[in-house]
Formats: sequence, C-alpha cells, structure tokens
Amino acid sequence: METLFDRPCAIVDLETTGGHITQDRITEVGVILIDGDRVERFESLVNPGQPIPPFIENMTGISNAMVAEAVPFAGLAETLFAKLQGRLLIAHNVRFDYGFLKNEFKRLGIRFQSEVLCSVKLSRRLYPQHFKHNLDSIIARHQIQLDARHRALADAEAVYRFILSAQAELGADSVLAAATALAGKPALPPGLDPEVVDQLPDVPGVYLLYGDDDAPLYVGKGSNLRAGVLSHFAGDQSARKGGLLTSQIRRVAWHETLGEFGAMLLESQLIKSLQPAHNPRGRLSHDACSLQLEACDDGYVRPRIVLAEQLDFNRTADLYGLFRTPREARKVLLEIATAHGLCQSMLGVEKVTSRKGMPCCAHALGRCRGACIGKETAEQHNQRLMLALAQLRVKNWPYPAPVAVVETDEVTGVSVEYVFDRWCYLGSRAGGSGTLNGVPAFDLDTYKLLEAYLRKPLPGTALRVLEPEALG
Repeated sequence: METLFDRPCAIVDLETTGGHITQDRITEVGVILIDGDRVERFESLVNPGQPIPPFIENMTGISNAMVAEAVPFAGLAETLFAKLQGRLLIAHNVRFDYGFLKNEFKRLGIRFQSEVLCSVKLSRRLYPQHFKHNLDSIIARHQIQLDARHRALADAEAVYRFILSAQAELGADSVLAAATALAGKPALPPGLDPEVVDQLPDVPGVYLLYGDDDAPLYVGKGSNLRAGVLSHFAGDQSARKGGLLTSQIRRVAWHETLGEFGAMLLESQLIKSLQPAHNPRGRLSHDACSLQLEACDDGYVRPRIVLAEQLDFNRTADLYGLFRTPREARKVLLEIATAHGLCQSMLGVEKVTSRKGMPCCAHALGRCRGACIGKETAEQHNQRLMLALAQLRVKNWPYPAPVAVVETDEVTGVSVEYVFDRWCYLGSRAGGSGTLNGVPAFDLDTYKLLEAYLRKPLPGTALRVLEPEALG
C-alpha cells in the first residue's frame, strides 16, 4: 500500500439529514485512518434522533428504518474521538464534515479540533485545467470504481483513491507540497509561541495581539477565532491589517463569545479600555458629540456642538447626529450648509470677522440666501435647517423599558443576555437571570451597534423587552 502523507491522516465522509450544520444530524460515518502503509477503515450508521427527509433518503439510500436501531452519536463519540484526535482530517468540502463533527461533539461537552485538508481545494490546485471538482467529476476523471455512492465509507474511499491516483500521475512529492500549502501551519514570528496555533479555537470571539512589554497592538473579532488570528500570518507579512507588522506580535489572547453580537460588543469595549496601537478608532471616543439646536434672541435657531461627557445623551431629546469629534461635526455642518444653501455663519462653520450686518462669504458666492443680512427670514431659514437635519436626528429610545439582546448557541442551547436601556449598555448575564455587570453610560459605538442590530437582527439572536423586576 502506498504512503499517503508523512503524518497520520483521517479521510472522513458523513451522511446527514440535511445541509444545515446546526439543525441537521449525522446518519452515517465513514473513516479511513492512514498511518504510513497501515490503513484502517471504520463505518457506522448513526441514529440522528430526527426524521430523514425523503429527498435525502432517496439520494443516500439510508432510510429511517435503517437508523432506527443504530447507535446515537453519543454512543460513538468516545471511539470516534480517539480515532480522529491528532490527525490531519481530510474530506471533500471539509468544512461541512468538520463542522458537523464539531457540533456533535460539542453537544456532548467535548471540544474537537483538528487541522483540515479539503480535497476540493487539493483537486483545484493539482488540476487547475479542469473546471469541475465535485466528487462525481473527480470519480469520472480518475476512473475510480466504487461499489456505492453517497454512502459515507464509499465516498471517503473515493477521496482516498483520488489522492493515490494524483500521486501516481503527478508524483507523491507534488501532491505532498500542494497538501502542505493548503493545510500547513502559517509562518509565525520568532517571538510567538508556536503552540498558539494548536490552542486557538474554531468559535466566535475577540482576539488580542500583544507586542514587546505586553503592549496591546490590535484587537479583532471574528466568527472563527482561529481563522481570524491566522489571517494575520497569511501572505505578505510586511504590511497587515491597520499597518500591523506581524513581526511585532509576541503574545495572542482571546475571549470566546456565543456569537457575532457578543463579539462586536466586546471588541468595542476592549478597544476603548486597552487603546491598542493599531486600532485608531476608539482613541477619540471621549470627544463623542452631537448637535443640539438653540433658539436665539434674533429668532434664528442655531446648532451647537454638545459633548457626550457633558450631556446625558440617553435622556436628551432633539439631538442631531453622533460624531466622534467636534471637527467631524463641523465638517458635516459645512456639508449641510453647502448642499442646502444655508448660512454658514448662522451654522457656526464660518467665523464672522466683518462688521455687523455684512454678508457672509458664502453669500457672495451664491451659496447663502442671505439670512446673515436679513434677506431670508428666521422662519424660512429655521424651516430649511430643520429639514436638512431631519435625517440626522438621533432616534428616541423605542421601547417602554430596558431590552435584552439574547444570543443563543444553536448547538448547546446556552444563552447570554446583553441588556440595554435608552441606548446604554447595562451589562450581560448568562441564562437570563442574575445581576448585571457594568456602569451605564452613553457610548457612540454601542449606540451604532444596537441601532444597526434593531434594523437588521443577527442570526442566533432574539430581542426581549424586560419587565422592571427582571433587572433585580
């Protein structure tokens, strides 16, 4: 028997009740274990605990009757985990099989993690002249003879024979080089512990990159922590995200979350608290401001810039726009004045240095209708200003009470509540009970995160309006 690769491998194929990685379940497992010249095959039907749809039954030939007396995944877990642990996991469209395995183990409280190699990508790299790389095309192209199709062990066998055929045709070294490039560990900077690659989990969360003297360099988020961190070490390392040089990284830390919402919220908080060198946004958060209209003695309404630290934004009505700095607010005012022919001196974006009663500079250029010299009445100018600012109006809190964004792990059912009131983040708690952490305060990034969420909720979350006693 020919040697496949220079490391223990497991070629895996699964049959399932469908393609939804969290809602569907495994119906059959097929594994080919390869240790040099030693090859072991393992297969088992699996009781999925839910019906197999007719379409899937017709495609795979696995019926509900066949799996009725089969062992559930929990009965296979210990044996299967022992067989797969520490091996390179190979599958056709490996993320599908790997994702189902991870979720099945996760339901049992077992964290399964493996380096993976996708035979679809391997075929594309080895045979770029061909357009199709699905398993049927590969079977036909390499004239692979099988007794069955769409059964787990048979499809794993097809992948195995494809790799052997490619070795015979292109040479074992060429196939190994391609596989190494696709599945190999990235080149890490000298100061970083290489074991970090093996420890990084395939779950959502926030990661932190530290440099010399444990100085925070970068905070990032991702639906897959492992992929997010390793993306910093892929390709050209001379210039990475935000100008971060990978050679500066000395330590990686991370916090797992149940999903994307929790990751976005935590990322924003850590950027503000740590002030990492390569996350410039957040540095000026203390200058967050808005526009508030002030009625003056001459009848004209004028916008003034109000800072978040000077005003209780979450309880103040009639605010327009949220800006990171007063400079950004003045820039927007200038754009509004120019677009709507409003008086720039009235809006405070042009300093009036001429004698009282003289027109502003914009009037001389035809960009002001003359409010500065009384040609446009206060009522007319005020009305146009209100219309121009209408789209910037900060939304009033749309609920009669605090709300919780409930994020739930679809696999385990574990949930976390992120509680907000009047656009302020109050804290989080597991399972919908207990005390909240955090000090209520208005924050620009939190407002934008929650406002965007209310417009378009994220998968795996739900919004719940809380009763007053629910906060304890």
